[in-house]
Amino acid sequence: MKQFLIFTKKEFYHIFRDRWTTLILLVLPILMIILFGFGITTEIKNTKFAVYDPSRDVASQGIINKFSTSEYFTLSEYLDSPEQIEKLFQKGKIGLVIVFSEKFHENILHTGEAQVQLILDGTDPNTALTLTNYATQIINLYQQEQKESKNILYQIKSEIKLLYNPTLKGEYNTVPGVMGMVLMLICAMMTSVSIAREKELGTMEVLLVSPMKPIIIILSKVVPYFFLSLINLTTILLLSVFVLKVPIVGSLWLLIFVSLIFIFVALALGLLISSVVEKQMVALLISGMALMMPIILLSGLMFPIENMPIVLQWISNIIPAKWFIIAVKNVMIKGLGIASIINEIIILTSMAVILTAISLKKFKTRLE
Repeated sequence: MKQFLIFTKKEFYHIFRDRWTTLILLVLPILMIILFGFGITTEIKNTKFAVYDPSRDVASQGIINKFSTSEYFTLSEYLDSPEQIEKLFQKGKIGLVIVFSEKFHENILHTGEAQVQLILDGTDPNTALTLTNYATQIINLYQQEQKESKNILYQIKSEIKLLYNPTLKGEYNTVPGVMGMVLMLICAMMTSVSIAREKELGTMEVLLVSPMKPIIIILSKVVPYFFLSLINLTTILLLSVFVLKVPIVGSLWLLIFVSLIFIFVALALGLLISSVVEKQMVALLISGMALMMPIILLSGLMFPIENMPIVLQWISNIIPAKWFIIAVKNVMIKGLGIASIINEIIILTSMAVILTAISLKKFKTRLE
């Protein structure tokens, strides 16, 4: 019994003397329950919508009020012309536009029918389908209330129009996210594990006493993963176009340019992780906890960011994949130019520069 207690005590010492292992064992479950508990939700709330209403009558205003008082929608603005609609969707700040027909209330009184057009962004099929269901239910509820309170029976026909992805193909949302995940996996995770393996096996010291400068050694470890990422990027684009039938509507060169910036960010993250850990298993776990899980949950890949708590929305701003996915959707699917993604390019470039500077400084301090 005494020997058992001694060995158990030794094992506890072995675990807790490595602060990274301790953090993974104790902090990871907390982070997972918070992210999965608050980040994962199939509900979509407070979606901003705009209205084009040439009639501005009592019936259209009643429907607009019904949308505004719903927990699912928030009125953003009224439009003066239909030409403003696509510009709003290109900015990415509107989830729905409601277009009423002219003389909406008069049509109801004289013919018993009226038409409402619901225009949505189809680049995220799940969100578009959910918002369509919400909007249709609200319109049906308004009709039912009018029938019960005023004994007025009429029919409002809802016409659905989906921009950029009219057939609601799931691949339009999957491809940008998969690009972000694969590039991050190859660049960051594999780079950090590769360099940490050299430290763990003791071969890094052998490399450092060679005539090569430390910066050259580091770059020699990074370059192969850079070229592997280019191969993966090419493969993903070819598969998306010819197999998944997701066209590259915008500029191919602009898409490649944004992807290269994201690759540099991922490589810098891998260097940063490898600079603070000594074991490849720890590097692997940190990469999975700090990179892959936030990409899946907080980048907008699976769940709408605007539906998350404010704290998680703030955290999502420091996740590079979020900005990369937005840029890829704008260029690849919406066919927009560089002006539409200049904000994402600036953010990703700043991340690449800052992370590279920190990583190189850490490596110098650690390896000298």
